[in-house]
Amino acid sequence: MIDRYHLTIIHEVDRLGTLTKAASKLHLTQPALTHAIRKLETQLGTKLWRKEGRRLRLTQAGQYLANLANRLLPQLEQADSHLRDYAQGQRGALRIGMECHPCYQWLLKVVTPYLQAWPDVDVDVKQKFQFGGIGALFGHEIDLLITPDPLDRPGLRFTPVFDYELVLAVAMNHPLAGEQHITPEQLSGEVLLSYPVPLERLDIYNQFLIPANCTPRRHKEFETTDIMLHMVSAGRGVAAMPNWLIAEYSRQIPLKEVRIGRSGIRKQIFIGCRQPDLDTAYLNSFIEMAKQLSH
Repeated sequence: MIDRYHLTIIHEVDRLGTLTKAASKLHLTQPALTHAIRKLETQLGTKLWRKEGRRLRLTQAGQYLANLANRLLPQLEQADSHLRDYAQGQRGALRIGMECHPCYQWLLKVVTPYLQAWPDVDVDVKQKFQFGGIGALFGHEIDLLITPDPLDRPGLRFTPVFDYELVLAVAMNHPLAGEQHITPEQLSGEVLLSYPVPLERLDIYNQFLIPANCTPRRHKEFETTDIMLHMVSAGRGVAAMPNWLIAEYSRQIPLKEVRIGRSGIRKQIFIGCRQPDLDTAYLNSFIEMAKQLSH
């Protein structure tokens, strides 16, 4: 059976032309190299070289193997290099799951410099894992989970990345725009806009409306932040959003933020991963870079 060692011998003898030079390159004695060649020829049942004076010339079978070596050896060397990078955490794939709809704008700020710092790491954002990321982490379907709602599970580690406050976005001329803060009862007459998320996962419901036994007049769902906030600006409803996101959109869309409740709703964004993966340099670097760019 032909292996990498055989291809290397064929390549070096053909490239250098003599056994003496090839043996030196391969860190072998000339008798050892001669023995290896004869053993290979016996194994294959055909001659690979013929002598022409002091030089060796490939036979037709030898030329076929030399051509094969020229193609395969560079690929094998590249594979070795890549595998060393994988072992040292310098190369790989980073699959990110999201449980935070409005965090895509924030994620772009992290991904752009990260791709420059780690050019050999592929980054993929998995949207289908919204609101089911813990199982995806355990199942090795994603490597990182961005979530405002971490769960304490053995084998997982959640790192806080940044703090924010959930606020109510309203139109500039909305009756609530002049309030210092709102009460649950004040939302009873409003159209509440949100992402398509189960109500029990919406903080505006589970931390504000449900404890007060209140519901909005109507609840509408939107897939995209842009459309939702344009609807808010047009007076078609109100939406609970992170204060940092409202600050960004307010530069282009007229919006006003109002505190939800007297004390507000304080939240954090976490990045979760499997604990053994923290030894992977490019994964740990993403977490550190996310923390630095969020302050």
